[in-house]
Amino acid sequence: MATGYRPEIIQRAFVDFIGSRLHPFWSLTRPKLRLIARQALNDDLIAVQFEGNHAFKRQALDSDGGWHGGQHINLTAVIDAIYYQRHYSLVGLPKQPLYLQSDIDNSESSENKQLQSNIITIAIKPQGLVSNYLTQQASLGTIFDSSLPSGDFTLAQAKLDTQSANQLPPAPQSLLFIAGGSGITPMLGLITQALSQSHTVTLLYYSRMPLAEMPFLKHWQQLENNYPNFTYHFINTDDPNSYLAGTRHLSAESLLALNLPLADTQIFVCGSQALLAGLYDAVQTITSLGMDSLANKRSLRDNIIFERFGNLSHEPASIGNNDNAKNDIATQTVYLRGRQRQFDTNTTLLIGAEQAGISLSHGCRQGICQLCRCNKASGVVKNIETGKISSDGYESIQTCINIAMTDVVLDI
Repeated sequence: MATGYRPEIIQRAFVDFIGSRLHPFWSLTRPKLRLIARQALNDDLIAVQFEGNHAFKRQALDSDGGWHGGQHINLTAVIDAIYYQRHYSLVGLPKQPLYLQSDIDNSESSENKQLQSNIITIAIKPQGLVSNYLTQQASLGTIFDSSLPSGDFTLAQAKLDTQSANQLPPAPQSLLFIAGGSGITPMLGLITQALSQSHTVTLLYYSRMPLAEMPFLKHWQQLENNYPNFTYHFINTDDPNSYLAGTRHLSAESLLALNLPLADTQIFVCGSQALLAGLYDAVQTITSLGMDSLANKRSLRDNIIFERFGNLSHEPASIGNNDNAKNDIATQTVYLRGRQRQFDTNTTLLIGAEQAGISLSHGCRQGICQLCRCNKASGVVKNIETGKISSDGYESIQTCINIAMTDVVLDI
């Protein structure tokens, strides 16, 4: 009886294996990126550009119009014969990538125009093993394995968060993007996409750099010239003349100074834990003062979406994603049995130790490299990436992605 199954005479995996021996960039199925350019945006950020192979272009660029603003890739780098994986936000959109000056200067030929249609750009702060390798050590032409673009830090997520089962309330037309430091990276694609959908968009960016060194400044200026519904505010934390409401930090006063309908504004945030904590404190203050006018007993915090793959997924437990977070997770004591030291924490075990002046082994701080893994002798912890609650017994855990639910003893 016919089943409809037709086995491949020649397996694609075999073809990929042979093809990779002939040319490492070639593959039918495996997305790969080739390093083609890099350029310093300022003292903190370096733009790194790649060309995608046929598999990447077919699966990521040609399907469904390409990736969405705010998504990221998982890049694999081989350094000293060891494989490392890191997530990096994509800059721009498939049809509107960021071009480095070298690309612009040489963009007249048809060959360069074709190449630019395949450009994938990330912007990296040169710190950490893999980031230093990408920005300083890897030779142009180096080939990397890559995931396809993914992640829910997108405009589609805003619709999911703001629409209930009966479709009320509707998706907000006002969007506020808040970034700090390298958190500006995913905003260009998000904002460009939002403006193309006729949203009113405000960008609030905190940095230590002068305005002239603001990442993608030319792009923000072009967007402001082309879209009257786009406004950006650059806060140089060392320049009082740039402060909003007279404060260098994000606060209730600075949010209110934007004159936005906050109750109907979706807020995207990407930056340090301090920035996220400041945002939650600000919206809590605004809510307590009754200035948000939210209907249906919703909280202004429900309008916040933050990037989850990097350090932002390690926010203090006391500022979680629901109003009962403080009741669910309190400050706990962590005892390091080998060092006979202890500290109190309500954030990840690694960050809690660092806040107490205790140095623990770590690498990526994202739950990938496993360098922070240690043995837990007793106590219950929660994995903030998966939500899994551990047992109370002896087991191996990662300090960078676990928070203490009870007092904990670590064999460190």
